[in-house]
Amino acid sequence: MIETTISAAREKMKKALEITRTDLTSIRSGRATPALVENIVIMAYGGSQKLRVMEMATITTMDAKTIVIAPYDPSTIAEIEKGILEANTGLTPVVDREIIRITIPALSEERRMEYLKLAKAKLEAGKVMVRQIRGDAMRDLKKAEEAKTISEDERKHGERLVQELTDEMIAETDNMGAKKEAELLQV
Repeated sequence: MIETTISAAREKMKKALEITRTDLTSIRSGRATPALVENIVIMAYGGSQKLRVMEMATITTMDAKTIVIAPYDPSTIAEIEKGILEANTGLTPVVDREIIRITIPALSEERRMEYLKLAKAKLEAGKVMVRQIRGDAMRDLKKAEEAKTISEDERKHGERLVQELTDEMIAETDNMGAKKEAELLQV
């Protein structure tokens, strides 16, 4: 019983960390990464389909400041360009024949602080998810004790293991935050 509760909590916490990691990669840091544009939704083929940029094109980085988007279907270049502009990412796509180039401008100090604040909010949301999962696991252990499927000592042992797991996941979240902060503050 305890092992299954902890195993389920571990899986859920890993998913919460992955969501947090994905959220953090979508925050601009002044460095070109495909994650900045890959999940932008484009109304493709005259608005008949909603597709993400990563489903419509190959996204690569030419250097630390340039993203290159090569659409699989060259007829969608204008729609991709329009979608990126409408996404309010602060990125300006430039069409160059059959590819789109996006040069990442340097971030102003004010913008860096704004993104840092956003990153901290996303990190806190990730920690809240982990803590909610901890609470659910603790409640499951308490219910199992009340149902007499585990003893009080087993519940306390399980709660200690859940807390250790939670501490580990929170530390990993803090580590992700420290890396993102260093990335954002790098000029």
